[in-house]
Amino acid sequence: MIKLKLGAMMFLQYFIWGSWGVPIVTYLGRGLGFDDAQKPIPFTVMAIAALVTPLFMGIIADRLVHAEKLMATLHLAGAAVMWIASSQTQFLPFASTFLLFALCYTPTLALANNIAFHHVKSAEQEFPAIRVMGTVGWIAAGILIGKFLQVEDTNVPMRIAAGAGVLTGLLSLTLPPTPPKGGDRPFRVSDALGLDALGMLKHRDFAVFMLGSFLVSILLQWYHASTNDFLNEIGVAQPAFVMTFGQMIEVGFMLLLPILLVRFGIKGIMLVGVLAWSLRYFAFSAGDAGTGMWLIYAGILLHGICFDFFFVSGQIYTDQRAGAQMRGAAQGLLTLVTNGLGFLVSTIVAGQVVGAYATQHPDCTDAMQAAGSCLKVTHDWAAIWTIPAVGALVLLVVLALLFRPVPPPTATR
Repeated sequence: MIKLKLGAMMFLQYFIWGSWGVPIVTYLGRGLGFDDAQKPIPFTVMAIAALVTPLFMGIIADRLVHAEKLMATLHLAGAAVMWIASSQTQFLPFASTFLLFALCYTPTLALANNIAFHHVKSAEQEFPAIRVMGTVGWIAAGILIGKFLQVEDTNVPMRIAAGAGVLTGLLSLTLPPTPPKGGDRPFRVSDALGLDALGMLKHRDFAVFMLGSFLVSILLQWYHASTNDFLNEIGVAQPAFVMTFGQMIEVGFMLLLPILLVRFGIKGIMLVGVLAWSLRYFAFSAGDAGTGMWLIYAGILLHGICFDFFFVSGQIYTDQRAGAQMRGAAQGLLTLVTNGLGFLVSTIVAGQVVGAYATQHPDCTDAMQAAGSCLKVTHDWAAIWTIPAVGALVLLVVLALLFRPVPPPTATR
């Protein structure tokens, strides 16, 4: 019963993100008329929130309150703010209310992992089967909104996310108690500031792992920020649907992850994950919507290896390395480094690279573009994708030489 509740928690956790994450740019552009500089604001404020909140919320969960109660409070508050944000039609009111939602939601990513790790005996064997329900939730949100409701250019997805937030908050209240583990220690300023979790960076293995996580998160956000535009520009039919193939295959790889971790170890799995990122982007650089379409499909289908082998394995390694007393703070630190710093840097870097390889076509009128006879802006996608592909290869070598993971403890969790 506990694992079913944990799986339901993960399903709803990522159903919320999947509900608004894919269609939000379409809604802001077509529905509200925001310009190209304003449309990325939800992702920008999510990255900012990930820099501010997860570490401190992790400290609270580690020392002050039950994690499931904090989870419920944040989701219920976030649902209310998301509903308010869905009613805003001007940029500043929308941006400010969405920032409040992001401040509520981003810490729950680390809290969900914290709760799940607390209630499993073996993170390597049991966590992937729980975490995979998050992927299922993301896919379910995409199918509901994009396939059945077809409401991408309205505020309905945001309101669906708000409703799912209420359900997640109520479900969190039924989760088994996840008490703070560090509450028996006297209060210290370093606890409030999260310096103990930051202190883990003095260990070489964890510092190298965090650096790798930061750099690979740049590759992940680059994929999310650019792939849909890439597929649309080269003429791939139903690009949003095509991209879901990667998430579908992710389910299978996540279920295989416990077996593969035992067979190849955490370092081997992570290195394969980084290699997959390089292969994906080389495939994109060489593919097209004609005879090279198989390369596009190959790159998309690598998503299961790209994401599961590095990010899910990384969550497991972080839990092992931190131990029970700093579990929440360590997961918060990982979220800060990846969803915060990594995503923010990637948004800037990917935008600069894509812009540098853009070509303007002033002879393409609005009417011609609407008729599909031309594009006002085209890009040298082969050059764009080659940059992260080469970067991933360099990172692969660095991690192979420097990353020496510490074996997991054998003590009872």
